[in-house]
Amino acid sequence: MSTKYKATMPDVGYFITITTIGWIDIFTRVRQKYVLIDSLRYCQQQKGLEIYAYSIMPSHIHMVCKAKEGGMLSNIIRDFKKFTSKKIIQTIIDYPESRREWMLDYFKNACEHLKRNQQYKVWQDGYHAEIVNSNWFLKQKINYVHNNPVVDKIVKHPEDYLFSSARNYADLENELEVIVLNMF
Repeated sequence: MSTKYKATMPDVGYFITITTIGWIDIFTRVRQKYVLIDSLRYCQQQKGLEIYAYSIMPSHIHMVCKAKEGGMLSNIIRDFKKFTSKKIIQTIIDYPESRREWMLDYFKNACEHLKRNQQYKVWQDGYHAEIVNSNWFLKQKINYVHNNPVVDKIVKHPEDYLFSSARNYADLENELEVIVLNMF
């Protein structure tokens, strides 16, 4: 299996994108966004995830992040995806969701080709990790992450989006603490 877009190096920052299977817009529901926020917070507190920037989009999440010294980002992302998959499915089942039936069918059908016994598949394989190898790249990716909701016309200004670290960088109330880099 290729390691081109995987976080295989310890103590290195990465720009990553984790995408839902079929680019399904799961995160248009606030409850589902909090599944991700709560899981990211847990990964920060318990698994050594350092987040420098993030944005939760309708079908994916962008992050600039790394594992604390001694940790492997690939392990953290694997566990994050595994846990959130189960939690997302349970949330679809437990709470009113007009798209419940077709979403569950879609996620179930996405497992048909898998060798392992899995009932639902929420996330695409991988997470398209790119090494942060320069300050220019880091700044460009943080700007990209923060402007993604603006480009998608979700908000007019990056700091208006509650589910993005643009609020942290603007020193506004936020949903998830991140490590703010003083390079802007």
